[in-house]
Amino acid sequence: MTRILLLGGVTEALAIARTLAPQHIYSLAGVGRVPSDLRCRVRVGGYGGAAGLAQFIEEEGISLILDATHPYAAQISQNAAAAAKLAGIPCWALRRPAWQAGPNDDWREVADWAELIAALAPFKRPLFTLGREPLEHLHEIPEHQFWTLRALDVYPGNERCEVIGARGPFDLEGERALFERRSIDVLISKNSGSTATEPKLEVARERRVPVVVLQRPVLVEVDREFWSVGDVLHGLETFQANA
Repeated sequence: MTRILLLGGVTEALAIARTLAPQHIYSLAGVGRVPSDLRCRVRVGGYGGAAGLAQFIEEEGISLILDATHPYAAQISQNAAAAAKLAGIPCWALRRPAWQAGPNDDWREVADWAELIAALAPFKRPLFTLGREPLEHLHEIPEHQFWTLRALDVYPGNERCEVIGARGPFDLEGERALFERRSIDVLISKNSGSTATEPKLEVARERRVPVVVLQRPVLVEVDREFWSVGDVLHGLETFQANA
């Protein structure tokens, strides 16, 4: 009997998890809501690095790791590939395609936080859609700026930052209202490639608002890469049939 360990994080991972039988495991880091309507087992929490994950693989008799974590979760992806090698099993990955800037987009790519802050210097009303990372830098907000920070949950801000707790998918009208209400003059985003959060880029294009994009990390090589849920499901079906 094959056992698949699905490492989740992106929306597509849940679509895959909904197809998995009870012997398989859907693993989540613990951020966000845990689905309760799956047939497969759900595990929440970390493993203690690649060695801990390899031990879990051996204890559970896992046949295949499928990495469907966020494109920016480079460390988790690296641990998954290393653990699979230690355990002697294949590691596959769903790689979500990146967004591509259009001819009317003003995208400014940055490599790290220092470059991001430098790129924001001319602006007054940035909208951060990076998750929780900016919370560590609230004390650094320049006097001429007021930050709007959107994350999965509400966190304390300060006198120059308001944190909005909201979960996608987001629609075009809602994003238009947010940009208008907050007088957003620059958008900060990861290039997640998610259709659930893409409307913010359309609004930035409409309003000619620049987008500061945090570069994607280079992800580790794996045994097989997939670019769509359909291709993953076909691959899993073939893998289990041939096992």
